[in-house]
Amino acid sequence: MKVFITGGSGYIGRAVVETLVRRDVAVTALARGEASARTLAGLGAEPVRGSLTDLGVLREAARTSDGVIHLGQHNGEDTAGVDRAAAEALQDGAGPRPYVHTGGVWVYGDTDGVADEDAPLRPPRVTAWRLENEKRVLARVATGERPIVVMPGVVYGRSGGLVESFYAAPGRASGAVPCVGDGSNHWAMVHVEDVAELYALALAAPAGSVYAGVSDRNPAAGQVAAAVGRAVGAPVERLTLQEAEERMGPIAEAFALDQRLTGARARAELGWRPAHLDPLEELARP
Repeated sequence: MKVFITGGSGYIGRAVVETLVRRDVAVTALARGEASARTLAGLGAEPVRGSLTDLGVLREAARTSDGVIHLGQHNGEDTAGVDRAAAEALQDGAGPRPYVHTGGVWVYGDTDGVADEDAPLRPPRVTAWRLENEKRVLARVATGERPIVVMPGVVYGRSGGLVESFYAAPGRASGAVPCVGDGSNHWAMVHVEDVAELYALALAAPAGSVYAGVSDRNPAAGQVAAAVGRAVGAPVERLTLQEAEERMGPIAEAFALDQRLTGARARAELGWRPAHLDPLEELARP
């Protein structure tokens, strides 16, 4: 099998490439520059030079593959437009072959207890743009195509991800780990290696499937901050939402969500078995 992936040199993408290569999948991956190409080659993937705005490159790479995983995201003012055009080009190329699109569980907003993929959609501002794009992606089931959406939770592990960027790194720099609000809200989390396995399994999913990539452990945000504080040797600093937005930007609203989600559908339909089930223990390691 040959799979084309965007975002392969990124945090989640590197783990996905490693997982696919370990499964003897031939991987080609979009590379925006020389550093990205070197990273991908070192992981065992064949770099394809181009960016998310090179629609012809995306279409052709998808056409010559047995499946596509779209992890890349444009960082700029037109994130939604670039993602939409890239997804359309990739789906044009993939045709009836599996196309795995990346979403995110933040689009569910605050959940009422433990929720699954059928929960109401109430996204914070930072992810509201995903709704229309994912609707367009899934609508192509009607034309005989095979879109699948994977929606990771807050991804952690390997000293990377949003927890590292917005909690651990600031804690090391300032001597205090931030926590938005009183910390009683819950986060739906997943280890980067576990969600990489989910992406690989999703290539075999039925058309139109949507999977929440969460490990069913939904710790309180205050527990996460305390664990990170132990790792970096710093106390926790409580911030109001306004204070957090001043420091972090609009993503602070997402960190303040109270989310409890289950990955039961992926376990039942794909045989997904997350191996990292205690995010607090891992995040607390020095």
